[in-house]
Amino acid sequence: MSKMIQVRNVPDALHRELRRRAKARGQTLTAFVEELLEAEVSRPSREEIVRRIESRTPVELPYSSAEIIRREREARERVMRERDRR
Repeated sequence: MSKMIQVRNVPDALHRELRRRAKARGQTLTAFVEELLEAEVSRPSREEIVRRIESRTPVELPYSSAEIIRREREARERVMRERDRR
């Protein structure tokens, strides 16, 4: 069953912008705000993201991150130079 949420004291400028965006999408203000709320709660919280990261096994890299990036850039540049020669 659906529940009703009431938001009080919304600043005029914010209300106008929400209405404008809803209209631009061909939606009612209610439908637009529902979409915004659904999008917000569908994303994991920062705490959940940190918990997931901390639960992962650390990866040992053969080189530093900077070295891996440098090597990849050099490899990409070689590919581009080879393409230019053709």
